[in-house]
Amino acid sequence: MSSSESTRLLGNGGHTGHKSLPFARRIVDCMKGEGEPSWEESFKFFIFGTWLNILLVFVPLSFISHNMNWDVGLVFRFSFMAIVPLSKLLGEATDQLSVKLGETMSGLLNASFGNAVEIIIGVAALLNSQLRIVQTSMIGSILSNILLVLGCSFLAGGLYHREGIFNGTGAQACLITLLCITFVVPAAYASTTDPGKETYCSNPDECPTAGLLFISRGTAILLLGAYCAYIWFQALALSETDETEPRMGTAAAGVALLLVTVVISFCADYLVTSIEETTARYPISKAFIGVILLPIVGNAADHVTAVWMATKNKYELTISICIGSSIQIACLVVPLLVIIGWIVDQPLTLHFHNFETIVFFVSVCLVNLLLMDGKANYLEGLMLLTLYSVIGLACKSLVDPSNHILITISLGGLKYHRLHRRHRIHKYWYRLVPLPHLDGHEYV
Repeated sequence: MSSSESTRLLGNGGHTGHKSLPFARRIVDCMKGEGEPSWEESFKFFIFGTWLNILLVFVPLSFISHNMNWDVGLVFRFSFMAIVPLSKLLGEATDQLSVKLGETMSGLLNASFGNAVEIIIGVAALLNSQLRIVQTSMIGSILSNILLVLGCSFLAGGLYHREGIFNGTGAQACLITLLCITFVVPAAYASTTDPGKETYCSNPDECPTAGLLFISRGTAILLLGAYCAYIWFQALALSETDETEPRMGTAAAGVALLLVTVVISFCADYLVTSIEETTARYPISKAFIGVILLPIVGNAADHVTAVWMATKNKYELTISICIGSSIQIACLVVPLLVIIGWIVDQPLTLHFHNFETIVFFVSVCLVNLLLMDGKANYLEGLMLLTLYSVIGLACKSLVDPSNHILITISLGGLKYHRLHRRHRIHKYWYRLVPLPHLDGHEYV
């Protein structure tokens, strides 16, 4: 066997004589972290490594506000702000744990935890029967990556460099287009076919047809297979990796990853359970929360990294972050949530509302057109940001009338007013209030 072959195997996480050590001894050596940063050094870097960790003060505030029944708006705000630094720490722990694992295991680990925040928020929403929040947050995460982050990156890079050059996106652009088409098919089925138009309740999102469920769940399985093929293709195309100096021990990074995941799951649950009442008490729609706000929570750190790389004229890395993250969400997170919904008996489908489907389709078309020539400048970034702003304005105006604190509906001289709200019980009582020119009777 040649030296290059043996070096390749040893470079994938092993060392000479490793197999001769007993299993218990290997566990002890791993916990001690011999030749790695100590536990103290690891957690010192983990906690004080970035200014963003100042926002960790919102983590205890999120727990306190939820358990002491503070105003629901405070619970939403504190939980929202708490997840921002936690998502950064989750990514940092994943990166540090990947340093010593080799290419294959690193790829699997990043595929599993690269969008862990979106998965956690999605599962929390599923368990709380917030199917619309799941759908809008997933679409919002994709749009945030391909419009907001890519647009900010091109704009910032264009201010430093007149024009950036990058290689063709190739398989990534084709795959994101395929994903866009697969999301259009369920909407087309539900809108144009007789079986798809059947409704069994007032809210079709809560009781989709059997055909729509079959299409969505079958498509989810196929997309998961396509994602596995994509990961394998990326692994074969990888020719070299950069050597990174670890800042945390392997065991310390693993413990940190576990702890942060648990804390995020609590904060995500608090955030999701407060959405319903927040939209009822404040003039904000679920569409705006799902499409605009929640995606910012899960990817704030990656957004900053992508923009920073663009200012350094590393557009290929920027595009890889934006498009790659979108592919992970559309090809892994969304199908996975559909399967989880299937398991927990929540009828989550790939049938997004017509507004979201059209927005997603035109966004992917615009991105593909801008990436086609292999050049980037500030004007293209401005185009992407303009489209994202228009979508944000549209989502802001999509306020469900039933979610206002005070609803006034004029119907032949009568007005409906919302009067009371019971704590944590989403039932509301209305009465008809006569106008002065009516007969003075109160209609209940």
